[in-house]
Amino acid sequence: MKLVLLSGGSGRRLWPLSNDSRSKQFLKVLESPLGEPESMVQRVWRQLQETGMADSSYLATGRSQVEMIQSQLGYDVPIIVEPERRDTFPAIALTATYLYSVVGVSPDETVAILPVDPYVEASFFDTVAQLERTMLESGANLALMGVVPEHASEKYGYIIPTTEAAGESGYLRVSHFQEKPERKQAEELISRNALWNCGVFAFRLGYLLDILQQKGLPLNYEDLQKQYKLLSSISFDYEVVEKEENIVVQPYEGFWKDLGTWNTLTEEMSSNHVGKGFITADSVGTCLINELDIPITVIGAKDLIIAASPDGILVTHKAESPRIKEVLKAFEQRPMYEERRWGHYKVIDYVKYEEGNEVLTKRIFISEGKNISYQLHRKRSEIWTIISGEASIVLNEKMHNVKAGDVVRIPEGTKHAILALTDVEFIEVQTGSELVEEDNIRITLDWKDIELQQFIS
Repeated sequence: MKLVLLSGGSGRRLWPLSNDSRSKQFLKVLESPLGEPESMVQRVWRQLQETGMADSSYLATGRSQVEMIQSQLGYDVPIIVEPERRDTFPAIALTATYLYSVVGVSPDETVAILPVDPYVEASFFDTVAQLERTMLESGANLALMGVVPEHASEKYGYIIPTTEAAGESGYLRVSHFQEKPERKQAEELISRNALWNCGVFAFRLGYLLDILQQKGLPLNYEDLQKQYKLLSSISFDYEVVEKEENIVVQPYEGFWKDLGTWNTLTEEMSSNHVGKGFITADSVGTCLINELDIPITVIGAKDLIIAASPDGILVTHKAESPRIKEVLKAFEQRPMYEERRWGHYKVIDYVKYEEGNEVLTKRIFISEGKNISYQLHRKRSEIWTIISGEASIVLNEKMHNVKAGDVVRIPEGTKHAILALTDVEFIEVQTGSELVEEDNIRITLDWKDIELQQFIS
């Protein structure tokens, strides 16, 4: 069986720590067994490794999240890249063509799809593995996984089984679905053995390939990539699951929690205080998460969440925190903090002047031994002021060594790269007519390839 973790979506529900490039699964606010900060994606991948399932697992994600995944999980994790952000049906369709045409997976193989950020115990993955057996025993086209509810929740969708007896491995036939019912209806559904829909399902690879063929879509990964923008942006639930009649569900009775809002996330944090600042003892039930370099002091505030990052500051009552996505609907800004494969950066200042000129100031950190790709920009110039550490830089095929206090000027059109000889920090000031990611014209990524193109000055 192959497992595919879906990693997508924008970061609205855990703003301001999450943004369009750093979604909730990348926030290092949990604690690993070693007592170190751990993100949701790191936790799930660790659990897959511990259960021996990582070797048959893949991550499906958009281009904007690739470097974040590599930064947190390493370069050996197999990633299936979407050309652009779409909904779950296009993402899963692209994944199917990748497994079939690139990896060579048989159409008879079972493929399980699951979210990248479930907060679960190890037994969860034992039930995921059981879906392969469930598919064979039941003869179903789709096998879902449903969580046995602890209470009548209005936050989750429900899977309602038929009244047929359970199969040999405990699976149930699916009657229909109900999306986020009111409490009274949820209680009635639970009395009918309804299960929470945790977004995990399995199918035979050939089943989905047949659907793609019926839609006239190619089964080759590269060909579907080229047509990706033409696919309807629709969820797999709407496009496939709700149209399929032959579905079963495998109940899961262990611990499962959706950490999709601030109030649920803070319940699982090992500390109510992260970052600079103070919380007085009478601030009962209050959490402070501060990524800024300035302290935040909380006095006598109860049941609040206070979160601060370069993207903004949030102060909310815990019970009201799920409203953040609705409140931010009309709010747009560039991500002010990003993790990359080489380190991370924070935006210190951004100004757009009336005449159209833009100035963007970043504080950039590169880990020892890592490098930024050899690239150039057509629409901006840059000035780097080295704050700490030592690095090698290449400017138009010529190499120089720099250290704290040095200033590097990079005019428009100048090919440039930097390798951190030690951990290095520098201030980057961009000035130009259009400061966008699309103006990063990458020449090569590997430092050995960069060295081949330059002459020692």
